[in-house]
Amino acid sequence: MSSTRSLAPRVIRLSALTTALWTLPGASWAGGILIYEAGQEGAGLANAGAAALATDPSVLMNNPAGLTELPGTQISANGQVIFGDITFSRDAGNQFDGNEGGNALQYLPGTSLFVSHQINDQASIGFGMYGNFGLALDYDDDWAGRYFTQESAIIGVSLQPTYAYKINDDLSIGFGPRMMYAYYRTEVAVNNNLLGLADRPDGQLEYEDTDFGVGFNIGLLYRLDERTQVGLAYTSKVDLEFSDRPSVDDISNPLLNLALRRLDVDNLDIDMEVPQTAVLSIAHDLDPQWKLLASLGWQDWSEFGNIGVEVDADNFGTSRTVDRQYKDTWHASVGAQYQATHQLRWSMGVGYDSSAVDDEDRTVDNPMAESWRLAAGVNYQVDEGLDLHMVYTLIWLGDMDVEQTKQRSGNSLSGSYDNAALHVIGGGATWRF
Repeated sequence: MSSTRSLAPRVIRLSALTTALWTLPGASWAGGILIYEAGQEGAGLANAGAAALATDPSVLMNNPAGLTELPGTQISANGQVIFGDITFSRDAGNQFDGNEGGNALQYLPGTSLFVSHQINDQASIGFGMYGNFGLALDYDDDWAGRYFTQESAIIGVSLQPTYAYKINDDLSIGFGPRMMYAYYRTEVAVNNNLLGLADRPDGQLEYEDTDFGVGFNIGLLYRLDERTQVGLAYTSKVDLEFSDRPSVDDISNPLLNLALRRLDVDNLDIDMEVPQTAVLSIAHDLDPQWKLLASLGWQDWSEFGNIGVEVDADNFGTSRTVDRQYKDTWHASVGAQYQATHQLRWSMGVGYDSSAVDDEDRTVDNPMAESWRLAAGVNYQVDEGLDLHMVYTLIWLGDMDVEQTKQRSGNSLSGSYDNAALHVIGGGATWRF
């Protein structure tokens, strides 16, 4: 599963202040998975065959070796928008006042650009600029979970120069450094109610920073026979380190002021780890019209779970061992392409991602869950040098129960997200020279 709180599906690890007084949230990914969609034609396949299918330069994002399958020079430009419904509902176990927050999922537009060039019969180069994670959650300021999060966003843009080489007629290898520029921002309310004996307005904490990290993508593409290709690709982790002075306003609780001084929030570091991933894909030409595709993937979410430091207005104290119990996730997808005419090609796919958290470990700042993808797309060849495409993906998260408790005070935020879903609409063009 491009913000970020829902981005829940993200591949990241975070070290910061969380809960009680406030929670500095990590990137939220829709449902706890990476966002596979970047507006490209392959988005209509729910990631099926992503590392084995090379129809345009966007393949370098999934498997750099696929560039050897593309003749001449090709340019693919894409755009998309992500929207949906992530709405919290309280239940009888909730102990916080405030409303239910409204639909926390913002509209998130995105673009991508991919270029490939065949140097000779064996070597190809390419370049990609894309964002495969980045969603944002924006709750009402006075909602019941405001002391955990009000608003958060993480936007990551990757730049990837790529080199691919065909070792022989059947085997190709590709490699590309992945340079990621990331923006992170969060807002959370501060509870000034001292030991429950005073009635003070909430304070506010804001944190914002950018960082640059580097990883790499590497892949193999092997032709089993004239009709079948297998791709294997690996994406390394990317370490991001945000460091900024939080903006803390209207703190009238003396215990909180003391706790903040002890925590040295004048220089708050947040370390995020965009997880490593691996994917195995197959593409098989059933006949001249039908192509069948499938993928199996793994994402290293277990490196995302430690989030330190808690401060509580009702019970002064700090902790630096808040473990969210994240676990690795698995992906499976199947899909098909149908070449209806020489100009018209249809795509369809279904995919499943396991959840990075168990139900008892889910949090409102990163509401992750298992998810299903249903995707469809169409590609139309205007002429020999120009293709246009449109794609749609439904990411279904379903019902997500949440019971999040401040470790120090024991107060609980309890409820659920019912029928949570994301919609991704994209389109673009590919030019061939």
